[in-house]
Amino acid sequence: QVQLVESGGGLVQPEGSLRLSCLYSGRDFTDSAMAWNRQAPGKQREFVAFIGRVGMTDYADSVKGRFTISRDNAKNTVYLEMNDLTVEDTAVYYCKDATRNVWGQGTQVTVSS
Repeated sequence: QVQLVESGGGLVQPEGSLRLSCLYSGRDFTDSAMAWNRQAPGKQREFVAFIGRVGMTDYADSVKGRFTISRDNAKNTVYLEMNDLTVEDTAVYYCKDATRNVWGQGTQVTVSS
């Protein structure tokens, strides 16, 4: 049974940075592509970033050049480095095992002055 535990969310000022982490357990992490999605208040959940098993990445247009997804297979962890944050980035961020379609519980990111 795959379990995903996100951490690293919080309150940050506009133009600030945060790094989210997602700790993976229950299966072989290297077998899974991973993704980050987010859901803002009153909006549908949306794709943010993807990383394949061997490191191929993809990003939503809204975060390209500001966010970086990475994975550390030795630590069973996927990261989302977020820079130059704006109030529009405020959302609950969810980690996802994109291969097995398993979601984490989410971590809140609030961008506010």
